[in-house]
Amino acid sequence: MAKFTYDHIHLRSPNPDATALYYQRMFEAEVIRTMQQGKPRIDLKLGGVNIFIAPVASGDGVNPPPKTPYQGLDHFGLLVEGIDAVVAELKAKGAELYIPSIGSGRGVGGADFFQQGRR
Repeated sequence: MAKFTYDHIHLRSPNPDATALYYQRMFEAEVIRTMQQGKPRIDLKLGGVNIFIAPVASGDGVNPPPKTPYQGLDHFGLLVEGIDAVVAELKAKGAELYIPSIGSGRGVGGADFFQQGRR
């Protein structure tokens, strides 16, 4: 079996800038601004943890936030080497791929493209 390690938390926000500034102000998170696929991207580093902030725009198909408390989370990311073999292994175990493109901008594949029970 492949060795999995923790990689990131992924947030969705209608205002990634405000979200990043909140985490920076409240928790002294490092704000990291980059470009990904020609679009601005905002990530955080907090206590050694990677936090990715995805923008949410009206009409993009993202559901509104649930009322607290609620079950579940968007996803957590696992970092693994040899993503093609791992994807095959996970599919053989019944995992369903819900994003057709595997991999991250950092050159190592992520396992956050699978979701249990999604149809």
